[in-house]
Amino acid sequence: MPPTIVHGTCHHDCPDSCGWTVTVEQGVAVKLRGRVDHPYSAGELCPKVNRFLDRVYSPDRVLHPLRRAGAKGSGRFEQISWDDALDEIARRLHDVIATYGAEAILPFSDAGNQSLLAMSGLDGRFFNVLGASRLKRAICGPTVGHGVRMTNGSGLALDPLELRHSKLILIWGSNTRLTNRHLWPTIAAARADGAKVVVIDPVRTATAEAADVFVQPRPGTDVALMLAMMHVLVRDDLVDRPYVDAHTVGFADLAAHVADWTPSRAAAICGVEPAAIEQLAHDWGTIRPAAIRTLIGAEHHEHGAMFHRTLAVLPALVGAWRDRGGGLARSTSGWQEAVIDMAALERPELLAGREPRTINMSRLGAALTDPALDPPIAALIVWNVNPAVSNPNAGLVHQGLLRDDLFVVVHEQFLTDTARCADIVLPATTQLEATDVVPAWGHLWLGWNEAAIAPRGEACSNTELFRRLARAMGLTEPSLYDSDEELLRQALGAKVDLDELRRVGWVKVPYPDDGRPWASGVFPTPSGRIELRSERLAAMGQPALPTYIPAREGPGGDPELLARYPLQLLTPKHHPRFLNSGYAHLPRHGPPEGGPFVELDPADAAERGLTDGAPARVWNDRAALTLPVRISDRLRPGVVAIPWGWWRMHHPDGTPANALTNDTLTDWGGGVAFSDTLVQVAPA
Repeated sequence: MPPTIVHGTCHHDCPDSCGWTVTVEQGVAVKLRGRVDHPYSAGELCPKVNRFLDRVYSPDRVLHPLRRAGAKGSGRFEQISWDDALDEIARRLHDVIATYGAEAILPFSDAGNQSLLAMSGLDGRFFNVLGASRLKRAICGPTVGHGVRMTNGSGLALDPLELRHSKLILIWGSNTRLTNRHLWPTIAAARADGAKVVVIDPVRTATAEAADVFVQPRPGTDVALMLAMMHVLVRDDLVDRPYVDAHTVGFADLAAHVADWTPSRAAAICGVEPAAIEQLAHDWGTIRPAAIRTLIGAEHHEHGAMFHRTLAVLPALVGAWRDRGGGLARSTSGWQEAVIDMAALERPELLAGREPRTINMSRLGAALTDPALDPPIAALIVWNVNPAVSNPNAGLVHQGLLRDDLFVVVHEQFLTDTARCADIVLPATTQLEATDVVPAWGHLWLGWNEAAIAPRGEACSNTELFRRLARAMGLTEPSLYDSDEELLRQALGAKVDLDELRRVGWVKVPYPDDGRPWASGVFPTPSGRIELRSERLAAMGQPALPTYIPAREGPGGDPELLARYPLQLLTPKHHPRFLNSGYAHLPRHGPPEGGPFVELDPADAAERGLTDGAPARVWNDRAALTLPVRISDRLRPGVVAIPWGWWRMHHPDGTPANALTNDTLTDWGGGVAFSDTLVQVAPA
């Protein structure tokens, strides 16, 4: 039988959503490569996905249902049948409902697989029928959207590929060459045609190294830098007054507000030289078309929404939205969501008038350990996520997962740190084993993924899992048993030709033909204009004008906390071979990266008597880690970094990086302040 070629789309929580092809022989996938005719990724895959078959055929895959056979967290399990697993889960969930009510059940998932059915297929219907607690998935993304909406009224932004037409590109808080690699050729092409590329980031990343200009503010101080830019724009008459007068509200108030935000004042806060701020503002006010590229990194501050609300003001002041290649480029998810009927998937009417409570995923540790929570979380169903590593304040999450009275079910491909705390582990398919549709958040092509091989072992997809759970629970709602094809047609049928999508492999979602999403100058705010002053924010008790507010856990915040913990900790994505916590355990991904470390500036290391490679203790009130030191010039004094994604077993003392991080929620939008974390470092 000759080999077959199957086309698919990468499912990872990454803006690129690349196309791939899989060669299958005798039912076995033998080769996976980038699809050369894919309109965005053009045949290139990242180092993670180039070895994706190692993941699919890893000897460590969970391929059968498992029941805990030792203490929680011990990782000791025994194999059981699907029937036994489902019987036990159904019995335990019915007991929880009878004792506490359905709100004592918490579904917990995120974008470990961001395909449409994998992330949002039948789980919404299942938990709506039960009346379980709802999960606010806000750890990444929503804070950005909420911030931009308070200025523009919408999260819709510039297609990143439109940067090809830009002459000034500010990459603000995003490491494009590592985390959005397929966009870089577009930026490089614009640069070859004369565009100036400026990177603004607290870390000297690979993207910063490739830029024309690098600006390195202290973490969390970007709004002060933006306000000083606005000061210069107003002072030097670089504002596009015809555009501002026609399409914004609140300019007079904003101009008065930034009158004393001189570059010198901002420099004292953000650590950027006044001359550099002057030059940045003059470039922004004089070069057209001008665009800002940002993603989600900067939202992980206590005032992350204010960052994005303020950032969205800058294009308005220079009329950037009038030009092709001008404006703000961020997630494209809003354009993708316009063709997806999420209500048809989730069926909110199945709640039948009930209003279950909502638990913010960023505060999982607090929710699991709060003795006053009524009802308590008595059952936790986890899929598509590894919160024991990826959540902030991860030590508290781990403590909660180890509760003897908490029934934990995890649907997974491997025995992750979270799965090791489960009572029941169920085997999950990989992307090669399930048919799905993949929305992108870095470009405009909705992708098809065809299952290339049958599920390995007894693994099942997320939708099949909830069909089986519904049957085991005795639920009779017919929509719980819809097939995957029925679900896709319900979600996409009105706006997407599903048969064409399957045949071609992708479809481009609607976007303005001239490349200018806000060319009309009409914005969906209450005023119909860009709101430099926001009455909606004032009504929420937030500043109506863009405002710099120091984080409590930061240099301008609690002085007592700063005295004990004088260093700002960042936990950046650092490794090309793994994404989030998804690959660190695989032999050809984790080990070549060398293991976790703490990175310091030479001045901070010398002050503490630390040498390169020596063990150091990093600690705050939440946790303590022991790690080898790496001294570099990528950070400024007062800032340290620990790359995240390593599991507990990779850390010398079994404590992951996120055990240190701050779980304070953002100003609005429900995100979390990972990057407002203070620590101290000393020789171990």
